[in-house]
Amino acid sequence: MIKNHLRVTYFLLALFALMFGIEYSADASDEPFEAARARFSPLPETLAGPDDSMSPALIALGRKLFFDKRLSTDGTVSCETCHLPGLHATDGRSRAIGVENRLNLRNAPTLLNAALQFRVHWDGSRESVEDQAKQSLIGPTSFGNPDYPSVIAKLKSLGYEKDFQKAFPGSPEPIQPDHWGKAIGVFERTLVSPSPFDAYLKGTMGALSDSAKKGLHLFMEMGCANCHDGTLLGGMRYAKFGLFSDVPNTTGDEGRARVTKSPSDQNVFKVPQLRNVVMTPPYFHDGSVEDLDQAIRVMAKVQLNKELTLVEVGALRSFLESLTGPVPSQLSAPVESE
Repeated sequence: MIKNHLRVTYFLLALFALMFGIEYSADASDEPFEAARARFSPLPETLAGPDDSMSPALIALGRKLFFDKRLSTDGTVSCETCHLPGLHATDGRSRAIGVENRLNLRNAPTLLNAALQFRVHWDGSRESVEDQAKQSLIGPTSFGNPDYPSVIAKLKSLGYEKDFQKAFPGSPEPIQPDHWGKAIGVFERTLVSPSPFDAYLKGTMGALSDSAKKGLHLFMEMGCANCHDGTLLGGMRYAKFGLFSDVPNTTGDEGRARVTKSPSDQNVFKVPQLRNVVMTPPYFHDGSVEDLDQAIRVMAKVQLNKELTLVEVGALRSFLESLTGPVPSQLSAPVESE
């Protein structure tokens, strides 16, 4: 009853302000719960793929392959190399490094919760985490293998046949590139990291601090949530980086135009998810900004044409901190310990 009266009061104040040309907005300390529920959704317990195949044998195989560096041409790279448990499944570098110290074009984003994205890679060139895993085997700046037959031969020589047979019972050819991608992808679908923000969306009002609630209010009011929405607060659309002002392009990265060959896709990238963002610097596709506060300012300026105060930056940071979840144990614990 009291909340209803407060809502009516705020509505009347806003109406009065509109009638008399007075700028008005609800106090950011008010619960932005209903508005948040309309823009965001909590993480599911699992990130199951299209066929919902999440068998223990398949997950175990994917986890084993995830940490195995022997599948790269020089024995130095595994999936973990760019997605370290101690760095919330990133590598802490501006741009990822693959076999023979080859520099990748872009920053390695976190794998936590990443399977929910509508596409994979900054330019959306991969359909899913399974597709990304499969193609990484022959990527020149990832595993570096010349072709898939050489990978199959290597897997067999390393004694993986029984693991694949168990994970893919009844298959006449258990060891194949699609099955590699499937196993890795299914393991990555277990990497869910719920945060205080999820508890808040489920109705636990005290899960967010007052500062975080103010930041959430500002995040929605400014327009950040127009791109960073949904379950992941991003990862579900493309956007041009630099809507209101040009962003220096020091790497020659064409963005999605590299895939589509369309001039209109220059500097267009997949909107990154913001979950665990506080824990995963450096930021942007080229890893050009190390400090989160600076990244917040850059985004406000080039995407929204807004200059932020110290208080606003602090509030937004507090909200982003509420998106931090724990690293799942299956990623952080060494395979050999089991």
